[in-house]
Amino acid sequence: MSDQFESYTAEIAPKSKQNKKAFFQGVVDILPLSIAVLPWGILAGSMAINAGLSFAQAFSMSAVVFAGAAQLVSLGLVMSHASALTIMITVFFLTSQHLIYALNFRQDVSRFPFKQRILIGFLLTDELFAVGIGKDKQRSFAYLFGAGLCFYLAWCLFSVLGIVLAKSIPNLESLHLDFSIVAVFILIIVPMVKNSATLVGVMCTLLSACIFKYFQFEGGIVLSGILGMFSAMCTAKIVGVKNIGVAK
Repeated sequence: MSDQFESYTAEIAPKSKQNKKAFFQGVVDILPLSIAVLPWGILAGSMAINAGLSFAQAFSMSAVVFAGAAQLVSLGLVMSHASALTIMITVFFLTSQHLIYALNFRQDVSRFPFKQRILIGFLLTDELFAVGIGKDKQRSFAYLFGAGLCFYLAWCLFSVLGIVLAKSIPNLESLHLDFSIVAVFILIIVPMVKNSATLVGVMCTLLSACIFKYFQFEGGIVLSGILGMFSAMCTAKIVGVKNIGVAK
């Protein structure tokens, strides 16, 4: 009996140590993005209070919805008295890129137990995708969970800070904290531009977004994203890039 126990512990010990290392590696990899989201989290928390939500409601929105851009847009629509249908449709298209993220992770995540897949699905963000997609080796649950949990806790903490500051510092929105949204996405996108197809997609998205913004075209952001993806796929077929976002 004792030999069986020793054999069992010897078998799981290296795996446990490996999982612990992968967990903290995920935390380290996503830490810069977790810190960079500070102004964004403060803005989301303060906007929730200004939209008329209580402390508990504002915190619950950040803790349960856990989608920065979707939170800001939905709060803005609530403050402008938009209909529930308009809010749902807008948020759906705004967060539709998560379907692409999930498909990219499917090969690795499909081997996880159901509960772990649900957990990674909840923690999946632009930032988690950015650090996860850059890993050449197989993405483990411990790595994705460590990175996702770190970013989730940072987002909740910064949102609470925004909720508290909203009651003591009026008009936090006037401080232009939304610049952090652009800064974070630059940090995410630039390291992922590793081939011509990705570069064309990014430039097409940027150029079309500026044009749509200039002409005040509604839904321009969503359309520019679609145009960017389409141009990237076309370029990939022409130049022979098999995996967009991965160095050729």
